[in-house]
Amino acid sequence: MAQDKNSDIVVKEDLWYIENYLILKDYYDMTISRIAARCIRMGNIAMEEYPFYHYILDVVEEICETGEYILSKKALYPYVEKKIAGGVKALEENLALYQQELENNSSPEMVKQDPQELAKVKEIMSNTDKAVDPTVGAGMNIDDLMAKLLEENKQENPDVVYEQFDEPGDKK
Repeated sequence: MAQDKNSDIVVKEDLWYIENYLILKDYYDMTISRIAARCIRMGNIAMEEYPFYHYILDVVEEICETGEYILSKKALYPYVEKKIAGGVKALEENLALYQQELENNSSPEMVKQDPQELAKVKEIMSNTDKAVDPTVGAGMNIDDLMAKLLEENKQENPDVVYEQFDEPGDKK
């Protein structure tokens, strides 16, 4: 276990936190990409509907814990400047984004326990303007999505001729 967080002495266990933070960040990015692709293959479901979505939040939580440890130990800052692109400032900014993601994705059980969170959710849900909601259309199948994109593209570029391709296995 690492020594006291407030210590000016850096031990190898402290350096592990920096390496772990970098590994977790890369792992998170790869996991998000993989799950996004999986959601498309599962009928273009929203990522939050993916059965194992909460695993992402577990990774984010570990990133936050690791980042908070690093920031709490100022003796690690010179190492942070060398190992993390953008140094301490970037670490603080990224950590804030990860913490915001955790807050935004609190589970329904967590919201039920916090009356203020429940009130916020109810307000957001009642004030949602469907005309500007960017999630409208989520869950479309791939054919509907492609048709929608093709139609939007035709409207934006009326002079372009789009060739219709047959699906593999279509009878002519």
